[in-house]
This record gives sequence, C-alpha cells and structure tokens, in this order.
Amino acid sequence: MAACWSSSFTAELAAARIGATYNQYADSELRRERLRAYLDAHSAASTILVGEAAGYRGARVSGVPFTSERQLSGAGPAEATATIVHRVLAELGIEDDVLLWNVVPTHPGTATSNRRPTRAEVAASRPFLDQLVRDRRVIAVGRLAAAVLDGAPAVRHPSHGGAAPFAEGLRHRLGL
Repeated sequence: MAACWSSSFTAELAAARIGATYNQYADSELRRERLRAYLDAHSAASTILVGEAAGYRGARVSGVPFTSERQLSGAGPAEATATIVHRVLAELGIEDDVLLWNVVPTHPGTATSNRRPTRAEVAASRPFLDQLVRDRRVIAVGRLAAAVLDGAPAVRHPSHGGAAPFAEGLRHRLGL
C-alpha cells in the first residue's frame, strides 16, 4: 500500500459516519497523521490482528489501534489492552510485521467508557476492514471480531485477565 493510499483511506475514514460512534479522526489532524504514518509503516505487514472497536483510552485518544497516548508520547492515558498487545508483539519479535485494527475503527461509547458496537456500526465499518485484511493472515482478537471474521482464527482478548491466554493463543496461531 502506497502513501497516497493511506492518505485517501484516512480521509475517507475521517469523513465517515459510523452510527453513534465518536469519529476521532474527523476533528484531529494529529490523529489522522498518526494513522497515516502507522498504516504506511505497516503496509507490508503479513498479519493483521483485529479487535472490537477503538477504546476510550486507546485509539479514541491516540488515533492508532490498540495503542494508548502514553505509548506514543509518554504522557496521557494508558490502556491495559494496548500495553499487553504491544508487549506480547515485542516479546515475539513481530511488531513490525503485524497490523493492528478494529472491526469498528471509531469509538463507541463516551470519553470515559466503552460500549459494544451495534450491528449497524459493524456493517458501516466493514469496507474499511475489508481494505486492510486483503492478502494478510487475519487473527481475530475477542468474540465480536471472531464473529465478524467468521472462519478466521481467533485469540482471547487480553483484557480482564486474558493477557496470558492472549499471548499463548497468538504464539499458537502464528506457529511461534
């Protein structure tokens, strides 16, 4: 994927209305630029991990899936899931070869909470997901992603005590 592709993808996402979700890219050039840079840096990734939706302490603030502001800038909120995912990818030595994404790339919920995306929000987000999964090994993270990516291998979501099963499941799914 070329840089111009990531720019048009990000612009399209910023302009999207995905149900009642908060589109963190619509009002922030910084988050759009971070997403563009992230997509460019991972354009050749052979694997994509797909979670449920942007979290209120993660991509809603940082603009990068499964990544907290603290991981990018050293300040701001941290997110447990983001910390676990990046730690496991680093331990496995595969951070550069894995693209992180969500079924719903925008944030369902409020500035201080998450909610499960609706079916309509999942459907409205599907074109973005479909563009990114092409030609990649797909691994669903959690139940919602597993249901949406019917037939894709899945791993447990790392939240709420799932760090060890997530890491083991990822090792198993990737044959590491």
